[in-house]
Amino acid sequence: MEMLNLSLPATNRFASSYLEQSDEILPFFHYRFDQKSDYQERLNELKNRSFPRNEVAEHIEDYMSKFPSSSAVKESIAKLREHNSAVIIGGQQAGILTGPLYTIHKVISILKLSEQKEKELGIPVVPVFWIAGEDHDYHEVNHVYVPVEKRADKWTYPERVLQKKMVTDIPLDREVCLSWAKNLIENFGETDHTNSLIEFIEQSLSRAASFTDFFAAIIMELFKDEGLLIVDSGNKELRHIEKSIFEQQITHHDVITFSLLEQQKEINEKGYSLTIEAGENSANLFFYEPELNERILLEFDRNKDMFVGKNGAISFSKEELLEIALHQPEKLSNNVVTRPLTQDLLFPTLGFIAGPGEIAYWAELKKVFEHFAIKMPPIVPRLNITLLDRSIETDLQDLQLDIKEVLSRGTSVERESFLESIKDKELEELFSDTREKLIQQYREIEDKTAQMDRGLLPLLKKNEEILIQQIGFMESRIEDSIRRKHDVILSKFTRIDLALRPEGSPQERIWNVFDYMNLYGLDLIRDLLTLPFKFDGQHKVIKL
Repeated sequence: MEMLNLSLPATNRFASSYLEQSDEILPFFHYRFDQKSDYQERLNELKNRSFPRNEVAEHIEDYMSKFPSSSAVKESIAKLREHNSAVIIGGQQAGILTGPLYTIHKVISILKLSEQKEKELGIPVVPVFWIAGEDHDYHEVNHVYVPVEKRADKWTYPERVLQKKMVTDIPLDREVCLSWAKNLIENFGETDHTNSLIEFIEQSLSRAASFTDFFAAIIMELFKDEGLLIVDSGNKELRHIEKSIFEQQITHHDVITFSLLEQQKEINEKGYSLTIEAGENSANLFFYEPELNERILLEFDRNKDMFVGKNGAISFSKEELLEIALHQPEKLSNNVVTRPLTQDLLFPTLGFIAGPGEIAYWAELKKVFEHFAIKMPPIVPRLNITLLDRSIETDLQDLQLDIKEVLSRGTSVERESFLESIKDKELEELFSDTREKLIQQYREIEDKTAQMDRGLLPLLKKNEEILIQQIGFMESRIEDSIRRKHDVILSKFTRIDLALRPEGSPQERIWNVFDYMNLYGLDLIRDLLTLPFKFDGQHKVIKL
């Protein structure tokens, strides 16, 4: 494997400015991600705070007991208990078969930064992956894309979920899932690794009762030897550890919302668009209603002095909601505003690994953290990675394309330029002249027909349209013939776009890791982890 570093803009303007650590962006954060001294400063801050280390470690040990493990995992749990340890944390939804590639890139980022900071700071640093199991958007996690006939084809897991259930509570039919997954892998194309990949999926399914379990089993099999720890935000036992955090969030709900809106004003004034949707009535918590089997977002009705949800279908006084937090915390869950706060109160967080969208919304939370007299951790942009197959690299060389340009915008400009170069200009002019002469002749015929029988004019117009269509048909057939003669070159453009900019999006947002493991085997992950990644904001192209 060989790694190429490229300077590419992020997928949003705010994240691009953050990668540059511009003076305009820095006031929205407490720490810089690219300065060693800031991590030491963060460590000093963490020393003055207390965390439920033992409770969290015991919970993680119990939760992870049903998933693949190793001595490195046990060592990480032991490190988490130590008074001077810190964690590098990041998270993602529990996509089926791990979802898009960026989920894998995020795990690699967590592991590599943990490894680097442990060496730099001389303290135990634990890698933690936060599975967003409390999320209820099933349609975001129930599919993967497969390259089929020059396009990305969406393959959706067949079981339907009608309620707004948390992903953690969505059961998985193992037989249905295995059949679907086998079909999917076979459509990637049979290789020397296909059978072992199907066995791997089968083993992971044997440990899974839900979508989140299936995700966790795969992730741990891939990364267990690296000492990764996982936590499921939708787990009921975890939320019992979060009781006091929920109490704080309920008690200070109005100040949390006010702080968020004030921070958003400052960001807006700098000309950046906002990421978090919020209003003055936002309560930033969800209530899980067992009878409705639904996760309901709460708001605060100032007129009634009540927390309400679903158009008033449920309502609670502050005292009632505090009782729920104390005795039934599994009925509560965080939203995008309170989740970062919860993470930071549970874990001694040395750094948070963030995607471009996450960087933007963390910036909106600075004043929320300050209200609780704590600072946001360093927000570290996750590694942005593109996997470059040798055959695609050859295609790029053959067409003399700049990979940086291709990763930024695809090949459409160069493709159109090539198509323009192979056109027969003389033939194009002949068809154009023929069309113009036909139209001119028909105007004369139209004048004569109008004098003889105006009732025939619609028929004449239809006749003219048919002839023009036939000219266009013949013109397109000749163009197709010319293109077929150059099909080898045009196919290279198509292959490059499909591999590197599928559907006009970055590779990591569309393709799934199982497609690549089918080609290169399960050792692909181990090989990626041996590379000397730097958290310098540059795009990493990995030549396979």
